Amino acid sequence: MSTSTPTTPPRMAESERPGRRAAATGPQAPEGRPGASRLESFIDAMIDMGQTGQIFGEHGIGKTSTFFSHLPRAYPDAELVHVPAANLTPDDLLANVPVRDAATGELVLRQLVMSQLRPGKPFVLLIDDSLQAGATVQSQLMQIACNWTLGEYDLRALGCIGVFLTDNESLAETAARRSDLAVLDRMVTIRITANDTAWRHELAAKYPEWDLREVFTLWASLAPALRELLSPRTLDHVLANAREGFPLRWGLPLVNGERLRLREQRSDGRPGKDRTDEVLDRIAAAVGAANPVTIPDPVRSVVRAALRNRWSVLLQGPPGCGKTELVRETVREGLQGREPLYFSLPVTNVEDLCAPIPTVDGSLDNLLAGAFLGPEPKAIVWDEYNRPKDKTAFAKLMEITQEWSLAGRRIENLRGQIAVQNPPYHLGRKLLVARNNIAQATRFTASLTVEPGDIPANEWLIAKYGAVAETVLEWWKHDIDEDGRAWITKRTIERMIKLHQRGLPLEMAMVYLGDGEYAPVSLTALIDRLSERPVTGLREVAEDIDAWEERLRKAAAETSEGTNDSDLVHQVLANAELSQLRHHQDVVARLLPLLPPKLRSTYLVGASSEVQRFWIETFARIPRT
Repeated sequence: MSTSTPTTPPRMAESERPGRRAAATGPQAPEGRPGASRLESFIDAMIDMGQTGQIFGEHGIGKTSTFFSHLPRAYPDAELVHVPAANLTPDDLLANVPVRDAATGELVLRQLVMSQLRPGKPFVLLIDDSLQAGATVQSQLMQIACNWTLGEYDLRALGCIGVFLTDNESLAETAARRSDLAVLDRMVTIRITANDTAWRHELAAKYPEWDLREVFTLWASLAPALRELLSPRTLDHVLANAREGFPLRWGLPLVNGERLRLREQRSDGRPGKDRTDEVLDRIAAAVGAANPVTIPDPVRSVVRAALRNRWSVLLQGPPGCGKTELVRETVREGLQGREPLYFSLPVTNVEDLCAPIPTVDGSLDNLLAGAFLGPEPKAIVWDEYNRPKDKTAFAKLMEITQEWSLAGRRIENLRGQIAVQNPPYHLGRKLLVARNNIAQATRFTASLTVEPGDIPANEWLIAKYGAVAETVLEWWKHDIDEDGRAWITKRTIERMIKLHQRGLPLEMAMVYLGDGEYAPVSLTALIDRLSERPVTGLREVAEDIDAWEERLRKAAAETSEGTNDSDLVHQVLANAELSQLRHHQDVVARLLPLLPPKLRSTYLVGASSEVQRFWIETFARIPRT
């Protein structure tokens, strides 16, 4: 192959480069030469010198994003070829395929290089997270880094004007350490911190409605260990959630199922003071945003925000609570009836996403699954996210969640990504889920821990199964304790309803633990309810409304605090589903004036907007005295 060095396109002078968008913040220029960060200056120098640049720095400080923002400004005629090394398989970069030799007519082996390395114009090659690649890929990457060659190809002849490797040295995130002096002697190495990138400028431009100087001052005042946890990427996610009115803690990642805590580190290495709430409250105060503990209807709210803002979000909740169905339904609404792209990780192969194929121009391209193509709006649901079938498929998935691309090709009109997973432990039992590291976890703009109460599955059950579902749900709400409700998921309830309709024993619907043992929940009260023995629910109160009105009047006459009858009616109203309340709205309006004011005031607290609207309408019916 030719070894001629391509002409480096002229670098745009600093004064001629498009400036960063003005923002309310207006931070001072970062360290380095005027107008450039230290990392940007390093990039320019390596391209001018024709040397391989090796960059080390903590996760989330803007290493990769600096390339995406700086190169188009400084080298408008060049292209950035971004290769996420953690997602590579050996055949992605280079493959030997049989071809017919034009001269002899015989089949011969020919090396094909990935099509991204033949863009037809000068390019800068960025090998991201190179230490996370497997052993075989590491050898290929080192040939590129040392000689700017790959197999029989000279990258300079293909138009390469710069090669860079970016990594985090943490052993928790890498698969290897470079120790071969013959390799280390081929590169120029820089170790950077968050102060060496332009992340402050980028955040200021992203949130122009806020003056972020107080936020930056707060971040700089934190101890180094806390600044590493609250990386610029994570701070961006915290601000994004604040902008939407969400709890700011949703911007902190879930690492191995646990919410990241901003905990100081003592001199002896032991955990120190937990400053999570303090820091998040100060960030909220600095930008004038609320920091609520929770919000009504959190799952649908965050999925809608993901589609609106092009987010990746993670939902973690116990099995059987209805997470996936609610997500798919909400995405369907957001895409005007179009189904989301759905992948269940335990059965997803790498070939379900893409497959390498040779092309007529002699390069190695990737054939994408048809679902990823086309201009129509798309959203992806990654179900059982922490149960991947194999590492290869998960590596490809990581490229999509991190870079919104597949095999280096942008997925057109991808509006949002929602990953759904189970926690590592549930009901004291370990679930067979994979672990993650903080670099992977911080790729999600919002990470939620979902409780069964956050999923409106009860309404769906009532709409589908009617009175039987109402009876089973009354039992679930009133007759069993919190541990029992954790064992009886909405998925279990649906099985119970189906078994009851077929006249089969309800016990068979519960989780089977082995050796003849089922989930430790008594079904006696449910059997009584289904046998139509006397119980009290909203339906029963409505059927005898005159008697219940009289009992409540007597209770109000006895004491302003109410009696057992008042408490019972209050519990019935508080636990009723919205569809039940609407069906019996006239009954509810007759009961409300007879309840103690302290009970009536609780119905609006923490309720969804639809439920609040119902109660406001019903309160308006109360005659004024």
